[in-house]
Amino acid sequence: MSPSLVIRKALPADIAEISKLHARIFGPGRFARSAYRVREGKGHLSRFCLVVELGGQLVASLRMTEIAIGGTTGAALLGPVAVEPAHRANGVGTTLVIQALEAARSSGTALVVLVGDEPYYGRFGFKPVPVGQIVFPGPVNPARILACELKDGACASYRGLVVAEPSKAPAAGSR
Repeated sequence: MSPSLVIRKALPADIAEISKLHARIFGPGRFARSAYRVREGKGHLSRFCLVVELGGQLVASLRMTEIAIGGTTGAALLGPVAVEPAHRANGVGTTLVIQALEAARSSGTALVVLVGDEPYYGRFGFKPVPVGQIVFPGPVNPARILACELKDGACASYRGLVVAEPSKAPAAGSR
């Protein structure tokens, strides 16, 4: 990764630029994605969200939302991860995922889930969830629901619908 790239926690002032990045990368269909559906009305940022800047311009972001699954808290939803095409070969996405998982583990989060491709996310420890164990609002291919246990055996404790928890991110203006 280029030493001129700066990774930092996402701040409320970044929301507009993150939204523009998502629009460029994912297009208008992004609002139908499961991660967007889970977060609807629950705030934009969590304490785990990250951005990458190059020369003061936002070039990548990672969203991670604290969730409850079937009423059990202590889990997080990873995604989306968005990286400008010019920076995809630099390992930016990989670095963001690793840092977010480390932050979640340090905070005591037991499980991180996502809807994605096992060939990509498997290298971070994500594995398929048994069909029907974890359910997302809206249509989701159950074969693409993956989980990374940050505490051994955590996945067995989670069963049911994914719902966003209130944000624990710092308030606007704080760092």
